[in-house]
Amino acid sequence: MASKIPRDNTAQMASSSYRLAVRDEDFLLSEGMRGVRFLLEFAKAEQALKDWGVRSTIVVFGSARIAEDGPGEHARWYAAAREFGALASKRGGAFLEGEALRDNVIATGGGPGIMEAANRGASEAGAPSIGFNITLPHEQEPNGWSTPELTFRFHYFAMRKMHLAMRANALVVFPGGFGTLDELFEILTLRQTGKSPEIPVVLFDEKYWREVLNLDALARHGMISPADLFLFGFAETAEGIWAELRRRGLKPNTDLESLV
Repeated sequence: MASKIPRDNTAQMASSSYRLAVRDEDFLLSEGMRGVRFLLEFAKAEQALKDWGVRSTIVVFGSARIAEDGPGEHARWYAAAREFGALASKRGGAFLEGEALRDNVIATGGGPGIMEAANRGASEAGAPSIGFNITLPHEQEPNGWSTPELTFRFHYFAMRKMHLAMRANALVVFPGGFGTLDELFEILTLRQTGKSPEIPVVLFDEKYWREVLNLDALARHGMISPADLFLFGFAETAEGIWAELRRRGLKPNTDLESLV
């Protein structure tokens, strides 16, 4: 007579193939699931932003190496980014105030330096702000001023760039290095090629930008159209940034077409 004692299934229960897919980290981090991870990075931030009613943002770029008490112009740049984060939040529509959606919410790369300053200004004004952090070999930690529920971390630069761009109602660029230039030229390229709406772009501290970039030479050699030199403007103060954004068409609490 056959035994009725069930065969031991410990090995089956312990097998990775038996894990629920959503709980199988080895599977989710495998090469074949890269597309799924892209989707997850998009969807997670997208859902949180919708939950907070964020319709549009003002993206602030700038160096992570700039400190509040830094040398030379660093302190001035930090102070201006902090002041701008506050005034743009107050005037742009970051507070719901009976509205269903928030507009012109400050969004940064989430790290230190200029990013910290802009998030800090928004926080001190009592407004939410966004930090789109990226995982780096030398780990970048989020600054302590972005709204915790709107502080994200991405593995893929491409998905982070997409989220930075897709709700952008304006772009403000403070002095920075390779990363700042990368983000600046991405937005300028989208503008130049007509792949984005005509969002205003303002560079802070004209002297700095004229020194590190010779865009007039690009036009002179025929690499860009002379009209491309008018895709951006300059400002020297936080109030000046706001005025230039408004002059270039920024509208608080306005409907926004997505960049992508």
